[in-house]
Amino acid sequence: MRVADVVDVLERLAPPELAAEWDNVGLLIGSGDSTCRRVMLCIDLTPDVLAEARRSRCQLVVAYHPPIFKPLSRLTPAEAPVVLEAIRHGLAVYSPHTALDAAAGGTNDVLAEILGLGQCRPLEHTDASAQCKIVVFTPPGELSRVADAAFSAGAGIIGQYYDCAFFSHGIGAFCGGEGSKPTVGHAGRHEATEEVRLEMICPRADVARAVGAIRAAHSYEEPAIDVYPLADSFDARGMGRIGRLARPAGVDELVRRVKRALKLKHVLLASPPARPARVAIAACSAGSAGSMFRAAAAQGAAFYLTGEMRHHDALAATQLGLTVLCTGHSNSERVALGRLAERIVSRLPRLKLQLSQRDRDPFDIV
Repeated sequence: MRVADVVDVLERLAPPELAAEWDNVGLLIGSGDSTCRRVMLCIDLTPDVLAEARRSRCQLVVAYHPPIFKPLSRLTPAEAPVVLEAIRHGLAVYSPHTALDAAAGGTNDVLAEILGLGQCRPLEHTDASAQCKIVVFTPPGELSRVADAAFSAGAGIIGQYYDCAFFSHGIGAFCGGEGSKPTVGHAGRHEATEEVRLEMICPRADVARAVGAIRAAHSYEEPAIDVYPLADSFDARGMGRIGRLARPAGVDELVRRVKRALKLKHVLLASPPARPARVAIAACSAGSAGSMFRAAAAQGAAFYLTGEMRHHDALAATQLGLTVLCTGHSNSERVALGRLAERIVSRLPRLKLQLSQRDRDPFDIV
C-alpha cells in the first residue's frame, strides 16, 4: 500500500475543496509513492507525537491541524523543528483540518451526535457544497466502467454514502453525419440501440473533472452528457451544524453529555440571565468557531457548543439569549479522530491505524 492510497480515501471522506480558503489541507510532507503500512492520527504534530510515531514505525501521520500553515521561509531547527524532523525521518504528513469539519460524517457531525441532534444541516454552507446532477447515456456493457470513472472523479457522494447512482433502460436514436464514426451502426443511417441512463449527484466544483472522466471512459464519439444545477438542494456539507434534539433537554444535561463524551472535568459555560428550562434546537462548530454564534442564534438555536470564543462574543451571544459551551480548542476536535480511523479502516482493512497517546490540548484548567 502507498501513501497515495490513504490520501485517496482521506480525500473521499473530506474533499479538500470543502476546506476554508485560508486553510492548508492535503499531503503537506512526503511522497504519495512511499510505502505505507501504519498510520497515526493526532490533532497536533508536536515533538512528542512525532517521536511516538517514529517509535511505532508509522510511515504517515494524519495531523488534523496543518503543521505547515503559513509559507516557510526557512527550514531550520529553530524555525520549523517538527517539519524538519518529519522530513529527515521520511515521515509523510497529511492534514484534513477544515475539510473534515465541513464534510458529512466529519468533526461537526460527531459533535452533533454527542448533543443528540437530529435533522442536522450546516450552519454555513461552503461554495463547494453546491450540487449538480450529471446524466449520461451509455451502452449497458459500459455502465460499470463509465460509473467508476465518474465516482473516481468525485461524483456519487450523498452524505456518508459514496458510489451512489440511479440507472434506467431505454432506447437511444441517432444518425451519424458525414465523417462520423459511430460505435453502433453506420454513418448516414438512422440507428436505434439499447442504452442505460446513468444519473449521479456531483459537487459543482467537481463537475468538469467528472464529465472529463466520463468522456474518457465512454466508447461513443459524442456521448450525451447533461448537467443540471440543483437549486436549494440539501447538502450535509458545510461549516458547523444545527439541529433539533430528539427530546428537549436542560442545559445541565447537555453539559454532562459533552463532558462525558469528551472526557473533560471542566468546561466554560456562558448563559443568559434567563436560561431556557429546556433546549429544543442546538448548534455546534468545532475549534475556534466562536464567531459563528450569530448564525446559530439567527437559525433558532438556544445552545451553542464550540471549542473557544472571544470574551466579547460570549457577552454578545448571551445578550441574544444563547447559552454557549466552550470545551477548549482541540478538545472539541479530538473526539472525531476515532470516527475517522474507523472510516479509513473500513475502506483499507489491511492498514494499521492508531490514535496518538501523546496528543493533548496544550491547556489545563488548574
